[in-house]
Amino acid sequence: MREFALHLPINPVSFGQVSLALLREIFSRGLSPCVFPVGEQIDISAEDSTEEFKRWLNSCINKRNTVHDRNNPVFKLWHINGGIESVSKKQILYTFHETDKPTKEEVNICKSNDLCLFSSEYTKTIFSEKGVSGDKLPLGFDSHNFKQKEGAYIEGKIVFNLCGKLEKRKNHNNVIRAWLKKYGNQKDYVLQLAVNNPFLKKETYSKFLQEIFQGKKYYNVNILPVMQKNSVFNDFLNSGNIILGMSGAEGWGLPEFQSVAIGKHSVILNATGYKEWATEENSVLVEPSKKVEIYDNIFFKKGSPFNQGNMFSFEEDSFINGCEKAVERYKSNNLNQKGLKLQDEFKVSNTVDKMLELINKI
Repeated sequence: MREFALHLPINPVSFGQVSLALLREIFSRGLSPCVFPVGEQIDISAEDSTEEFKRWLNSCINKRNTVHDRNNPVFKLWHINGGIESVSKKQILYTFHETDKPTKEEVNICKSNDLCLFSSEYTKTIFSEKGVSGDKLPLGFDSHNFKQKEGAYIEGKIVFNLCGKLEKRKNHNNVIRAWLKKYGNQKDYVLQLAVNNPFLKKETYSKFLQEIFQGKKYYNVNILPVMQKNSVFNDFLNSGNIILGMSGAEGWGLPEFQSVAIGKHSVILNATGYKEWATEENSVLVEPSKKVEIYDNIFFKKGSPFNQGNMFSFEEDSFINGCEKAVERYKSNNLNQKGLKLQDEFKVSNTVDKMLELINKI
């Protein structure tokens, strides 16, 4: 294996979670690349790591200024915005893009890299239509942080889980309102919301929630606080029976994927990155109804050089029908056996195998 470097975020959010899964697999193989943390920030407090792994990671980071050779390729995991800067002469950019209209800036950045990798066929296709010759690199199940647990957390109820940062792109407003119409204040059903958005001001987050609930009280909806530890988030995933994944634009859908892979039933929008792993066998699929503009003037601003275009929406009746089918599946077998197979189908080791193969080729 040739010498190489890694340039990636090391933190508790989604990009950082993917980075740490890759780093653990590389560590297990006895490789010691130079590691450049994006933003020079290092935070692995969300997960339980061995002292040996921590020492290895610190060593890989500390040696970069004395060992790194710019002739060695770098594998960079980051947003396209920020993907043009490189610590090496040859760079592979691995990114998770969500919208459907790549801008000229995004296309140029992808073309400026020696290779651009996308997590989904959806994104690979929309960029190939703009002349970007990229490749697809699927994610793997994070068995270090997520595991199936036995027993019920909430007895005698059917528990729906909804997670992800509260924002327009995730379709949270439509999902919650539709669920409340069908199941609100019904004693046999519970909705758990893990939708805190750390990038929103507290008052903005509260205002969003108030608009959704419109002043009404629901005793069967639990709004959960931020979960600082992956072990706690794993408990959250295990506490639900059905995960809702209805985001209108996704790079992969990590929480939903991890949830289905530990045997939970699901209602998934059949679009964008979800299509990489969600099938009729392991999920109840809801077909999107149309595309709508993604702009929210917070995370997606019209006219910006990045993240332009549309997201998918869905019909309320189709979503509710999907929920009813998922309830039937749960009652038939509370364990999603087809979902468990995702653990074998999508392994982090497979992701790293292809990653290293591509590094050797450039």
